[in-house]
Amino acid sequence: MLQGKKILLGITGSISAYKINYLVRHLVKAKAEVKVIATPAALDFISPLTLSTLSKNPVAVEFTNSESGIWNNHVELGEWADVFVVAPASANTLAKMAAGICDNLLLAVYLSAKCPVWFAPAMDLDMYQHPSTKNNIATLLSYGNRLIPPGSGELASGLVGEGRLEEPEEIANQLIDFFKKKNDLAGYKALVTAGPTYEYIDPVRFIGNPSSGKMGIAVADELANRGAEVHLICGPSAVKNKNLKVARINVKSAQEMFEAAVADADAYDIAVMAAAVSDFTPQKTFTHKVKKQGVNNDDQLNIELKRTQDILKCFGDQKQSHQVLIGFAMETDQELENAQQKLSNKNADLIVLNSLNEAGAGFQHNTNKVTFVGKNKEVVNVSLKDKTELAVDLVDKIIELQGQKNQ
Repeated sequence: MLQGKKILLGITGSISAYKINYLVRHLVKAKAEVKVIATPAALDFISPLTLSTLSKNPVAVEFTNSESGIWNNHVELGEWADVFVVAPASANTLAKMAAGICDNLLLAVYLSAKCPVWFAPAMDLDMYQHPSTKNNIATLLSYGNRLIPPGSGELASGLVGEGRLEEPEEIANQLIDFFKKKNDLAGYKALVTAGPTYEYIDPVRFIGNPSSGKMGIAVADELANRGAEVHLICGPSAVKNKNLKVARINVKSAQEMFEAAVADADAYDIAVMAAAVSDFTPQKTFTHKVKKQGVNNDDQLNIELKRTQDILKCFGDQKQSHQVLIGFAMETDQELENAQQKLSNKNADLIVLNSLNEAGAGFQHNTNKVTFVGKNKEVVNVSLKDKTELAVDLVDKIIELQGQKNQ
């Protein structure tokens, strides 16, 4: 599975750098093409001669090779790779990656990389547990990078706990799994809705909600990562797609989202309705800003509302046997019962239940904690995690459901 894959390894200053010799050997044995970048601090722990011998490529450390005088082009290195793995990733390098600091070749390549980036932290227990390190990891995940979590065990300091670099075989296995999944959905067409909708009362006021669109956008990116042709219909959101292959249509109102979604509903194999669509919209809108005075005799403004069109139900009513339909439910009470009822009423294959009662879940957060509610009373609780990681779990579930339909 790794044959012909171009893997760029970035090594930073950590005692665990010695393990990378075994990783390079493992990848080369799997017939991957491997290039190595090391920070100057990494050379205190590992030999460039060993790495270059094992990888069959010179090790890049500085911007200019001191022996040949040839410039190590960070842009070319970033464009060359199919995947960039920073392992071990020290606390110092994680902080610089998160902040966009660029004071060595490895960081310049990271900022130039067009490929997926993985990082494998390695440091002492207290350093890994420090809030600043946790924040840096969360920031890197929010950028779309992928975490290879450290293992737990005895550390160089003598402490026991999290912070050990993951074993080379496991890092290689995660890369193998990644390349396997890249074509999971090749040939499939997917639709995703994301973000809020704004239902305008007058030119400056609207009915809406605080959805950021992060969850739906992460799902669209992950579907595209797996090879699907993805169309994203997104309400007002400042969040950008990380996968540039996603075809995005930006809308504002529930009606605009409905019209864009149903225009070609029969063509989709997968539909994920993650948008927080307003259930109601004003019956009448004002062409000019409504002033506080002069509305009526008691200075009250009464707004009549009408229901918006139900996109999820529309798709459920006309769903074909091969199509997978996913809905989202944001609940505050009787959560599971409401989600199960929605699953049935909307003819969905799965409801992703969000609870506003869970810390770190719901609107605006980078993290989410959900429950997958499926048919035959299937209930799967998913722990709190970054929305990009949760998107991977959801797409895995979608592939499982698609496989069941294809049987």
